Amino acid sequence: MADRVTVIGWDGSPLTAAAKSALSAATLVAGAAHHLALPEVPPGAERIRLGSIDLAARRIAGHRGSAVVLADGDPGFFGVVRTLRAPEHGLEVEVVPAVSAVAGAFARAGMAWDDAQVVVAHRRTLRRAVNVCRAHTKVAVLTSPGAGPAELALLLDGVHRTFVICEELGTDREQVTVLTSDKAADHVWRDPNVVIVIGGVGTAVSPGSGWIAGRDPGYPPAERGWALPTEEYGIDLDEGESTWLRAAQLARLGARTGDLVWDIGCGSGALAAEAARFGAAVIAVDDEPGACASTAAAARRAGVQLQVVQGRAPHVLERLPEPDVVRIGGGGLDVVTACADRRPERIVTHAATRDEAEAVGTALAAGGYEVECALLQSVGLDTGDWSERERSVVFLVSGQRPESGP
Repeated sequence: MADRVTVIGWDGSPLTAAAKSALSAATLVAGAAHHLALPEVPPGAERIRLGSIDLAARRIAGHRGSAVVLADGDPGFFGVVRTLRAPEHGLEVEVVPAVSAVAGAFARAGMAWDDAQVVVAHRRTLRRAVNVCRAHTKVAVLTSPGAGPAELALLLDGVHRTFVICEELGTDREQVTVLTSDKAADHVWRDPNVVIVIGGVGTAVSPGSGWIAGRDPGYPPAERGWALPTEEYGIDLDEGESTWLRAAQLARLGARTGDLVWDIGCGSGALAAEAARFGAAVIAVDDEPGACASTAAAARRAGVQLQVVQGRAPHVLERLPEPDVVRIGGGGLDVVTACADRRPERIVTHAATRDEAEAVGTALAAGGYEVECALLQSVGLDTGDWSERERSVVFLVSGQRPESGP
């Protein structure tokens, strides 16, 4: 096998002495076309054009001599180091780092990036990367062919963001373009590129320096916990939005970063705002203008980003992007059936009576979902004299797509 595998990061700067030394001794060099064209690559070395990193790793493992892998940016940050160090390849790896493409992009934009989310967009992960851009106000997207700025813009339809697009960083063709997301689909962009996606309604800027990379879980200030009490929202919530029902619905939804949540019949927006606090992208739907306004206000109060769509379900759902999980706050069996037809992993709703719960469960089962139902009863007590303050009895109905697992 190879005596030594040195992975060299390249950011367009002159190679360091350590990198030059490793390259001069290399008998095999793997990299992209622009890496293999570097004058420091020994003319007699075997050259491998990188495509599949796994295939390259197997070639390197069988090579007799010293191998070098060239990679853009910091190869240990969403780069080739993880694959090369996989146990099945048995390679000992030494890394000569460079400035990561993300750090370089933010430097070109003159922006701090410790508060940014960083995602990788491939064809298979593009939708989840877009959901992170929906949910957060500063995101760096490491793109790939077929999952670039134009595709991001198309999937962000209806959500206004600003794109800072950094093409071919570190090369003579480097270019930085700033434009709104609705204009990005009209251009052809050169690979490789990094897209900084910024903006959102009520974007908050954290004062001073933070203590954790990415979104600070304590900023903007919000009440600790979730399924917050009614008084936290400053409005009266109906029975379908009671504290303990919301807690159970949120637990069944399991919303997380990268998900898209539909909240249909969003009412006050309490559940939509709390799902967004978990890092999920949320589209809140309601036919009532007052409910839409209340939901937007709840999002501002919670310091989260979500999209509010006014319209009557199920018809309005036809133009929405595919959901991962759905909460139905109202709309009837037609809405349950329409949601099941879109095949989200989970659908969660509630019913006031057993007959209504059975009808919902039957509709979910007909759509291929495994159905769970529980009768929830909560009694609020006045802790001054421990008298009963309010009582809620409701059926929690949820469906899980069998192939989605537990």
